[in-house]
Amino acid sequence: MERVNVVIVGGGVVGCAVARAVSSRYADVFLLEQMPRLGMMTSTRNSGVIHSGLYYTPGSLKAQHCLAGNRMTYEFCSAHNVPHRRTGKLIVATTSEEEHELVALMEKGRANGVEGLTILTREEMRAREPHIAGRAALLIPSTGIVSAEELVKTYARLAAEQGASLLTHARVEKLEAACESVRVAARIGEAVETVEARCLVNSAGLFADEVAALLGPRPYRIYPVRGEYCEVVRAKSSLVSGLVYPLPHPEGLSLGVHFTRTLWDTVLVGPTARYVDDKHDYERGRETVEEFARRARLLLPEISVADLVPAYSGIRPKLVPPGGKGPADFIIERDAEFPQVIHLVGIESPGLTAAPSIAEQVSAFVAETLG
Repeated sequence: MERVNVVIVGGGVVGCAVARAVSSRYADVFLLEQMPRLGMMTSTRNSGVIHSGLYYTPGSLKAQHCLAGNRMTYEFCSAHNVPHRRTGKLIVATTSEEEHELVALMEKGRANGVEGLTILTREEMRAREPHIAGRAALLIPSTGIVSAEELVKTYARLAAEQGASLLTHARVEKLEAACESVRVAARIGEAVETVEARCLVNSAGLFADEVAALLGPRPYRIYPVRGEYCEVVRAKSSLVSGLVYPLPHPEGLSLGVHFTRTLWDTVLVGPTARYVDDKHDYERGRETVEEFARRARLLLPEISVADLVPAYSGIRPKLVPPGGKGPADFIIERDAEFPQVIHLVGIESPGLTAAPSIAEQVSAFVAETLG
């Protein structure tokens, strides 16, 4: 049986960023992804936003990794020609109560180290977004957009150039941990291949709880939440110039249905947020275009049902159950029983932004394991 240094389970943006970071220090790094392509699920089925670190509890992993990841993602994209744009973002208050919430959100962002935050008056907001309705807005200059697919591909390409082996159609079926290694059995095509890894990184996204459970009962459970998008027809896409958000969902379920002007100058509306039972359920019971229009009109009164067409949907790995209180922080930790196993669980938004910073933390864990 072949003995390798590191096996990474999951080829989303975080798994690929981890592969790039770890393979810069170690040989015999393998990444296993069950889907036909890397980054097919949560990593590329989102808004493609480079977040600032504004929303998260000060001192949390989300806050730390998003703030660092914001800077690192811009630097990485510039260095490796990944399409991106620093656009800034507006969070809009539509009532006097929301204006107070806007100030509290700004204070939280400043506590996290986010720079340049400014409250705009209605007139200042309309100068940037003439068609948006609201009383005031919070301007976040460090927010931007990125081609999520190209970001995943570039992390993966650099990892491969450093010697990492990235395998798709590779589903992990069995894990057997001993005191200093993990035996990993994966179905690759029709065959089952087994390797012995000195270190295992569980970066399986929606399925991280299931991968962890292959070692025995573990205290992780992921609750899939589906988000859906519509696209504004080209004739009306000029109604929105950049990124426009409402105040976030009070229970932490989502950042709210917002407008995203993409790198291709289309405008997305979404995502919604709904708990689903099936981690592969992207379609059943989708929101109607009429419902999207109703939500969109809260910020953009000129939008109509005829101006929207259904787009794609994505599923995020929530750690908070339906009816639970949130939001939950990222889980990035060693397995309690087998410290050579590192679990990344509940890596939802801002995971795309935070990926390079998370990868640095995981790389440090791997170095502690391998020496």
